[in-house]
Amino acid sequence: MLNVYDILETIRMIQDECLDIRTITMGISLLDCIDSDIDKACQKVYDKITSKAKDLVKVGERIEKEYGIPIIHKRIAVTPIAIVSAACTEKNPVKFALALQKAADTCGVNFIGGYSALVQKGFSAGDIDLINSIPEALAVTSNICSSVNVGSSKTGINMDAVAMMGKIIKKSAEVTADNQCIGPAKLVVFCNAPEDNPFMAGAFHGTGEPDCVINVGVSGPGVVRAAIEKHPDASINEIADIIKKTAFKVTRMGQLVGSKASEMLGVPFGIVDLSLAPTPAVGDSVAHILEGIGLESCGAPGTTAALALLNDAVKKGGVMASSNVGGLSGAFIPVSEDAGMIDAVNNGSLCIEKLEAMTAVCSVGLDMIVVPGDITAETISAIIADEAAIGMVNNKTTAVRLIPAIGKEVGETLEFGGLLGSGPVMNINRKSPAKFISRGGRIPAPMHSIKN
Repeated sequence: MLNVYDILETIRMIQDECLDIRTITMGISLLDCIDSDIDKACQKVYDKITSKAKDLVKVGERIEKEYGIPIIHKRIAVTPIAIVSAACTEKNPVKFALALQKAADTCGVNFIGGYSALVQKGFSAGDIDLINSIPEALAVTSNICSSVNVGSSKTGINMDAVAMMGKIIKKSAEVTADNQCIGPAKLVVFCNAPEDNPFMAGAFHGTGEPDCVINVGVSGPGVVRAAIEKHPDASINEIADIIKKTAFKVTRMGQLVGSKASEMLGVPFGIVDLSLAPTPAVGDSVAHILEGIGLESCGAPGTTAALALLNDAVKKGGVMASSNVGGLSGAFIPVSEDAGMIDAVNNGSLCIEKLEAMTAVCSVGLDMIVVPGDITAETISAIIADEAAIGMVNNKTTAVRLIPAIGKEVGETLEFGGLLGSGPVMNINRKSPAKFISRGGRIPAPMHSIKN
C-alpha cells in the first residue's frame, strides 16, 4: 500500500530525475489478414490495426492525466510482414508499409514495428522480397520500423542474410541521405530476437503471442543515477542493492500502467520490459550511471564490469516487482540517444570495439551508432556477424543499428531529433572482411544449443 512518502518520492522522480514510461505498445496479430490479393490483404491490415488500436493513444493520455506519469510514446507492433505478404501473388511488400503508415496516421501512434523478417535458419516465401524492399519502405514512410533476425542460439547465424543486410543498411542510408540518413535509424538486425519487445525499432508481434496484447517499456536511468549519487562511499555490494531497489520501484510503475491500459482497452496485459532506456536529455543517461559507480568516463577500463553489475541488478530488482517481465530487460547503450555516451565518444574514451565488449553483458547490442558514409557493405555485415556471434554463443539477444552517414566523416554529426538524438560519426577498422562475408552459408549453432 502506498504511503505519503512513496507518493512524494515518485513525484520527485518524475519531476527531477526523468522518470517516465517510455512506451505502451499494442501487439496485434495480422495472421487473419493474409490474402493472395495484396490490396485486399493491405485493407485487412489497415482495418484490423485501426479497430484494435483506435483508443490506444486516448487511453495512454488518460492514464498520464490520472496518475501523473509521463508516457512518452504510444506504439504498435504487428506480425512480421514477411509472413503476411508471403501468400500475395503480387510481390510488392512496400504496399504493406504504406498501409501500416496509413494506420499509424489514423491511430495517432508514434511508431509501428513489424516490417520484419525472421531468417535465422534460411529464407522462406516472402522473406527476400521484404528484405530487398526495406530501403524503399523506410524512405517512403515516417513511422514504420523494420527488423530482421539473422541468427539464434538454437539455429546458428544465416551468413547469407548477414551479407544481404550490410547492403540493405548501406542502401537505406543512401536513399535517405537528404534526411539525415534516417532510414537505417529505423532498422535493427537481431540475433535471438524476442517476440514481445515493446521497444523500437525492433518490435514485432511474434507468432506465439495472443491476438492482441499490451506490453510496456519503462525507463529510469536518471532515477538510478540519482540513487547511486546519494551513496558516494557505498561498496559494490551496496551499489547493487541500491540499483535493485530502484529498479523495483520503476518496474512497479510499469506494472501499474500496463495493468490499467489492459483493463481500459480490454486486451490482455503482456509484459513489462524493464530496460533502462536513455534519452538525449541531460541526466537521463546510462553512461552517467556507470560514471556514478566510479568511472572517470564511460569507456574507461572497468566499464564492462560496471555495466554487467548494472544490468544484473536491474533485472533482479525488476523481476521482484512484476511476474510479467519480458522483452529485452536490462540496460540499453545507444550512442545517439544517450548524452553521456555522446560525450564519451567525443572525448575519445569510447570506441566501437569497447561498445562491442559491453554488448556481451547488456541487454541489446551496437545501437544507434553513426559510422562514416564510405563504410563498405561488407564491413557492416561483418559487424553484424560479430554481434550476432556474441548473442548466439551467450544465449542472449544482441542487435545492430548502424547508420552510415553518407557524405560525412569521423568527427561530424547527424542530427535526428526527438528520442533518436544526434550521433557523432565514429571511427571504424578499415581492414577488409570481404572474403569472409562472401563465403555465405551458415555459422553452426554452438554446442549448448543441443538441450533436448
